[in-house]
Amino acid sequence: MITKKRQLEMALQAIPSHPHPDPNLEQYHTPASIAADVVWNAQAYGDLRDMKVVDLGCGTGILALGVALMGAVEVVGVDVDIDALQVANSEAVRLEVQDKCRFLNMDMNDFHEKADTVIQNPPFGAQKAHRKDADRRFLEKALEVAPVIYSFHLAKTREFLEQIVKALNSNVTHVFNYNFPLPRIYHFHQDEKREVEVVVLRIERME
Repeated sequence: MITKKRQLEMALQAIPSHPHPDPNLEQYHTPASIAADVVWNAQAYGDLRDMKVVDLGCGTGILALGVALMGAVEVVGVDVDIDALQVANSEAVRLEVQDKCRFLNMDMNDFHEKADTVIQNPPFGAQKAHRKDADRRFLEKALEVAPVIYSFHLAKTREFLEQIVKALNSNVTHVFNYNFPLPRIYHFHQDEKREVEVVVLRIERME
């Protein structure tokens, strides 16, 4: 039983990043410290324990596995990358939460289950023109799936995103700020590592 945020962070630190990251999918590993903080906050606000939680674009599962460790009774991770999902499945076994976790290899648009909470770190839409609306599409889908969502976005897009959320008949209730490290994993990166300002929005759908 995890009772401290530091315990959660340590459990998540061993989860590997994407084995073959694809720049078109903007696959960046969420740092364990940030994942643990978001999951811990979601638990504190009553959005995880004994609930069904979905992670759209789950990658190797750091957020999904975090919520499983914190008491969610059913966790579903959705991703188009089969290699990342194989890692997520292996880590679920290692962390002994495989009985409550399902990882589905599909496009999030093909996912039609309902849940209590969505927690997601979608593509920021910074690399490819055809993915510039990815954050909006993930928000729309997340609010179809659950009445409460936690979603990562570039801080500079916050005002625009809040307008989208309002148009989707929802409200931003809390904002968490992080400096998100982007290591040099793609050929077009010029710096060994840089940080971008990221917000995690807690959003509630108005019923």
